[in-house]
Amino acid sequence: MKKFNKFDDKFNIIGPQIKSIRKAEKITQEDLCARMQVLGYQINRSDISKIENCNKFIADFEVLGFAKALNKSILDLYNLKK
Repeated sequence: MKKFNKFDDKFNIIGPQIKSIRKAEKITQEDLCARMQVLGYQINRSDISKIENCNKFIADFEVLGFAKALNKSILDLYNLKK
């Protein structure tokens, strides 16, 4: 059985930033899903919604995929605002 640690009751800390970048670039969840799939990631629109709402764990290689799909650096995804 997999066990993931949570931070402040969240499974990831970059989901809101992914959502913010996606919306600023006028990219739909479906479009982001398609971009990720072209890069070889098995992800669906529901997964993206869960990630953006911090309800799904993101592996390090998936962070790289989101950065590539959004044409941003990994550091842009960790640009956390308080």
